[in-house]
Amino acid sequence: MAPADWLLFLDYAGVAVFAATGALAASRKQLDIIGFVFLASFTGIGGGTLRDLILGQAPVFWVSNPNYILVCVGIAILVYLTAHLLESRYRALLWLDAIGLAAYCVMGAAKGFAATGSATVAIITGMLTATFGGILRDILSGEASVILRPEIYVTAAMAGAGTYVATQFLEFQPSLAISIAVLVAFAVRGGAIIFGWTMPKYRPRAGRSEAELKRKGILKDRD
Repeated sequence: MAPADWLLFLDYAGVAVFAATGALAASRKQLDIIGFVFLASFTGIGGGTLRDLILGQAPVFWVSNPNYILVCVGIAILVYLTAHLLESRYRALLWLDAIGLAAYCVMGAAKGFAATGSATVAIITGMLTATFGGILRDILSGEASVILRPEIYVTAAMAGAGTYVATQFLEFQPSLAISIAVLVAFAVRGGAIIFGWTMPKYRPRAGRSEAELKRKGILKDRD
C-alpha cells in the first residue's frame, strides 16, 4: 500500500472509530437517532477540523470530501441498531477511543509535518487531532472528560505523534513508520486502560513559613 493510501486509511479509520465512540456515548444517554448522528459526527470530524484550521488548510477535509460525514452517519445508524448487544458500552467506548487515538495522532502528525516540516508542530497537531473529538464528545454528552481520567491519555497521543516524527528523521520506510507509530500510541493507551498507568501527579506542599522568609531576607519586618 502506498504511503498516501496508508494515510487515507488512517484518516477514514480515525473518523469512523471516533464516530462510533460518539454514538456509544449517545446510547449511554438514550438519545434518539438524530442525537446519535449529531454526537457521532462531532466526535468523528472534530479533531481533524481543528487540525486543518490550525494548519490553514481550507476548506477543511470534510467540506472537500463529504464522504467523511456519510461515514459518521452510517456508523451512527449501525451503533443505534446494535449498541444493545454490547455487554459494557463504556468499556467498548474506551477501547474504540484508544484505536481512534492511535490512528488519528499519527494522521495529525503526518499532516502537520508535511505542511510545515516542523517536529514541534507535527507533534502538537497529532495530539490535537487525536484528542479534540473525544473532548467534544464528553462535553456534549455530559460525561466526565476522558482527558481528566487518572490514566494516561494525551501522553499516548504525544508518544504516537513523537514516534512518527522520529521515524521521519530516521528515514523509515513510510508504511513501517506509520505502523510503528500507531502501535506505540495504542500500546501506551492500552496499557493505561489495562494497568492504570499514570503520570506523576502534582502534590501540593506547604509554603515556606513567614519566619523562614524573614530569616532569608525575602520578607522584611514591618514597623
